[in-house]
Amino acid sequence: MDKDSLDRTEGLEIIRRRGDAKREIPAAQDRTGQREREEKPRSRDRRSRRRRRRGRNKGRIAAVILIALLCAAALAGVFCFAGKRRAEAGREEAGAIRPERIPGDDTGTGLGGKASEAHTAAESGEKAPGEETGQSGEGAQAEKKAEEILDSMTLEEKILQLFMVTPEALTGYDEVYAAGEATKAAIEQYPVGGIVYFSQNLRDEAQTKDMLTRMNQYAKERTGLPILLAVDEEGGQVARISGREGFDLDAFPDMSDIGAQGDSEKAYEVGDAIGAYLAELGFNMDFAPVADVLTNPDNTVVKRRSFGSDAKTVANMVVRETEGLKKHGISPVLKHFPGHGGTAEDSHEGAAVIHRTVDELLENELIPFYTGIEAGADFVMVGHISDPEAVGDDRPAVFSKTLVTEVLRDTLKFDGIIITDAMNMGAITESCSSGDAAVKALEAGVDMILMPEDFKAACQGVEEAVEAGTIGEDRIEESVLRILTLKAEKQLGSSENQE
Repeated sequence: MDKDSLDRTEGLEIIRRRGDAKREIPAAQDRTGQREREEKPRSRDRRSRRRRRRGRNKGRIAAVILIALLCAAALAGVFCFAGKRRAEAGREEAGAIRPERIPGDDTGTGLGGKASEAHTAAESGEKAPGEETGQSGEGAQAEKKAEEILDSMTLEEKILQLFMVTPEALTGYDEVYAAGEATKAAIEQYPVGGIVYFSQNLRDEAQTKDMLTRMNQYAKERTGLPILLAVDEEGGQVARISGREGFDLDAFPDMSDIGAQGDSEKAYEVGDAIGAYLAELGFNMDFAPVADVLTNPDNTVVKRRSFGSDAKTVANMVVRETEGLKKHGISPVLKHFPGHGGTAEDSHEGAAVIHRTVDELLENELIPFYTGIEAGADFVMVGHISDPEAVGDDRPAVFSKTLVTEVLRDTLKFDGIIITDAMNMGAITESCSSGDAAVKALEAGVDMILMPEDFKAACQGVEEAVEAGTIGEDRIEESVLRILTLKAEKQLGSSENQE
């Protein structure tokens, strides 16, 4: 998807009324279908005339027509492939990455599967990257392995896969910057789905590589699959690595500055540079890009982190940064659904509110999420943002089945992993226990719980809900299968790269 990719969304009306869970077919597809319908009668007329003139030779004529069609299809494939190669070469020749060095804010707050690309391409009618080499088969292979592992798991093991926690929450230590015997014992007892790292855990390149390598090895020994290793590296205001002493990655400008330039290739360069460096360190997931449209100029939470106030500009930037990250096998996370750019409050401290109907969201705030999903984002983060106009009450989006399941899953057709924003934020902890919050998020349709205030209490709350019949075990397995499949895809991709 290039920088003009958003133009194709202009013919798309996702929904007109709340509750309509189907996307309309883009106008371009309608026209294609109409041409195909118009061509079929003409083709039949031509064949009919030929049969009348050459009744005895109809078999020969049909053979000639078939050969011609096959040749045309082959030529079209050659031209299409050549065009893609030229486009990719153009991107690689865009120039060396020379990020601007500016002061970073390390106190900011805050996850590339090949099969996901194939799935997205299949829905759009395009050939997925690498499909010619059998890449689409890897998705089925990964899902088969995930199903086999899922069948062997206990209920407790399934529930643990739903959580992404800090290394401190996993081990019980106050500060963790290594992965030794205590970490190995902890992951053996609590095989969680992922670990998220912050500045205090990351001291320099050698230390970070060693810690992540060990953590991944412990997880593989315990579960048979790699673990999700994530970091909040947006660049600009929120940076755990770039611009820091001990790491060879220059600081980036704020995303608001990049968006103001109007050149989406700059966003690609950010994703490319960050993705390459994170992959080298051993990460496989990044809480970026920020897909929020800044509709409230008084907003201070994402003002510098958002690409801007124009949904189209933000969408193009999000697509290109997503592509840059995925190039290096880093799973991007689109955040903060359904959009933090219109709030005046900070959800880290308490409730944050927007006032948009579902139709209004789809016409503005959700456009970057839609294009990011089309670009192959593996995760979408749901924020702790209340939207009474869309939901009907003041519950946070993370607890809303309307927003999580009906809009994100059904309307935007997102088949990836839905993860919460950090569940230790004030917007959640002020009104819910860790166990209740985890259960409510899963009931809404979320797949992963990020950083609950009390990790063990949250796990226990989910287990009790399953045993009581509040949540079905099949609902848990639905989310776990998504998580395990992505991990299996990463494992297959890693094996290929080693070969």
